Amino acid sequence: MAAQASPRSKMALGRPRPAAAERGGGAGWPRCPCGGPGAWGAGPCSPWWPGLRTLSGGRGDPDRPRERFTVFSVLPAMDRKQEQAEKARPCGLLKPTASLGKILGRIQLHQEALPHLPVPPLQQTLDRYLLTLQPIVSQEELNHTQELVAEFRKPGGVGERLQKGLERRAKKTENWLSDWWLKTAYLEYRLPVVVHSSPGVVLPKQDFLDRQGQLRFAAKLIEGILDFKSMIDNETLPVEYMGGKPLCMNQYYQILSSCRIPGPKRDSIVNYAKGNKQSRHITVVHNFQFFELDVYNSDGSPLTSEQLFIQLEKIWNTSLQTNKEPIGILTTNHRNSWAKAYNNLLKDKTNKESVRAIEKSICTVCLDAPMPRVSEDIYNSRVAAQMLHGGGSRWNSGNRWFDKTLQFIIAEDGSCGLVYEHAPSEGPPIVALLDHVVEFTKKPEKARSPTVPLPMPKKLRFNITPEIKNDIENAKQNLNIMVEDLDIKVMVFHHFGKGFPKSEKISPDAFIQLALQLAYYRMYGHACATYESASLRMFRLGRTDTIRSTSVDSLKFVQSMDSPDKSDQEKADLLRRATKAHREYTDMAIRGNAIDRHLLGLKLQAIEDLVSMPELFMDTAYAVAMHFNLSTSQVPAKTDCVMCFGPVVPDGYGICYNPMEEHINFAISAFNSCADTNAARMAHYLEKALLDMRILLQAAPKSKL
Repeated sequence: MAAQASPRSKMALGRPRPAAAERGGGAGWPRCPCGGPGAWGAGPCSPWWPGLRTLSGGRGDPDRPRERFTVFSVLPAMDRKQEQAEKARPCGLLKPTASLGKILGRIQLHQEALPHLPVPPLQQTLDRYLLTLQPIVSQEELNHTQELVAEFRKPGGVGERLQKGLERRAKKTENWLSDWWLKTAYLEYRLPVVVHSSPGVVLPKQDFLDRQGQLRFAAKLIEGILDFKSMIDNETLPVEYMGGKPLCMNQYYQILSSCRIPGPKRDSIVNYAKGNKQSRHITVVHNFQFFELDVYNSDGSPLTSEQLFIQLEKIWNTSLQTNKEPIGILTTNHRNSWAKAYNNLLKDKTNKESVRAIEKSICTVCLDAPMPRVSEDIYNSRVAAQMLHGGGSRWNSGNRWFDKTLQFIIAEDGSCGLVYEHAPSEGPPIVALLDHVVEFTKKPEKARSPTVPLPMPKKLRFNITPEIKNDIENAKQNLNIMVEDLDIKVMVFHHFGKGFPKSEKISPDAFIQLALQLAYYRMYGHACATYESASLRMFRLGRTDTIRSTSVDSLKFVQSMDSPDKSDQEKADLLRRATKAHREYTDMAIRGNAIDRHLLGLKLQAIEDLVSMPELFMDTAYAVAMHFNLSTSQVPAKTDCVMCFGPVVPDGYGICYNPMEEHINFAISAFNSCADTNAARMAHYLEKALLDMRILLQAAPKSKL
């Protein structure tokens, strides 16, 4: 098929941004573009060593000073098999040694049984790479790339040498990709985590009659979080399955009591869920003031929602001043700027203690001021913006600590949701926790028992020097520019849900992805590189790979859709063929045979081997393939919610969707600074594409493809 020429006047606007596309993940848990060092995405984990263990967050630069803590344990002698099992243990599963037997009996054995991520055959990846280029580059570009691929794949050539290096790495590690991905996709990514990396989730609006309603809901939500945490601590969390295969559960052990730490060139992650002194407190923030709230009684039992409500009232009543410096706004800045400000902040002992209390907390709960009043038709879109960035320095952005992995947001007006720092986890564990917590908030209150007086939650103090004040002002300015630039639209598609494509024997995810292709083609007259995240959790420490939704088959369909030369039957057949091709690519990706992570691995292997960068990765076509104008993810949830995230390129869209049975929730983002993109316009074209595809299938009887 002739390759299509596509105008790309804005290619120079930004490099491919791999992992930030990585937001959530559904049936094929997509997400994360990736073009090499400086990409974005991630998954932490280090080996588990018995005996004396010094732990630090993530695998950052070993020369960079980080807070460290040591856990001592005396273990009995082990046979070789058990010792190997210990060494393979992901750091995220580290527990106090008192529960060692339980660990080896449950979580560790489950993780041990998972297969290792394969390194796909080189020839297979190169052939599939050329296929994915056909719909998005010109014939001239394709011809040139074919020559580069032929050179790269020669026996004994550079491709074969890099492939062997990857295969050696795969034999020596639990997962040949996970450390690389964590670093290149997230920790070395220097743009702010706000908008560019951290996803938000919009939950259904609550009806609070008064301030007490907000605090009672927050208390019940915290109780639900602690209930979920108990399943993690007791290792009773049910193992998840996909297609009958058990999934890696490591990410669940990374999302609580963890935090990102800024560094001058690379960030790191600390996790206080491990060790003998596990986190016992959460952070609560109100009117830009942070509090340490212990959520366990002296006997180790979690506080009840009634106790939590009393504590939240104390916090509220002691934080009524609204003139406080928004210290949390520092976390919204460019990572290098924040790293400098972080070092300034920690020079003061009081500040350091307060920052450490935030970092060590189980999670953060943000008690927000009401959002600005808006009309009902744009309310959900404004809530999505609040979840992503807090609305700017005049609103709730200072009511956050964006480096904290989990931040639950409850505003006075009933808007609520969550924002999470992406490095430790993809969307599924976050959504599973949210589903559990939302269901928990609906449970009736237990009979109240007499409560003993609880100590006042500790207010975290900050000494603001002129230098820190200047850092805050700079962060405010930069954030407000980002806030103004983000264009976001939440659309609830009411005409049908996932039930319709299922009735046509079509994968709902494939159907929606094809509608996105049709909407984009109608808007711009050409196809583009499209990223959808695919889960690799069938493999130990698996994160994601990319489903490339733009295919030869999808292009044939979208070109035919408005053509008078094609009958409805021909168009319907092309639609079905394209959805089938998407389903096949998804299945291939979740089994570890997609091309994007393999190509990234070959590129990083070249850097590690200190060989000159192969021309294949310097090619224009490679830049086009990694420039994801559509960065998409299916994040299915039981709760009627939607995840949202920013675009991964300046002239692109970030699109996340939650297909419910009778409707579909979409969140579409773009940048106002790009004249060619518009979130509301994309929503309009997407709605029309979905309706036109339904009409087409209803008009044309099924035929055997």
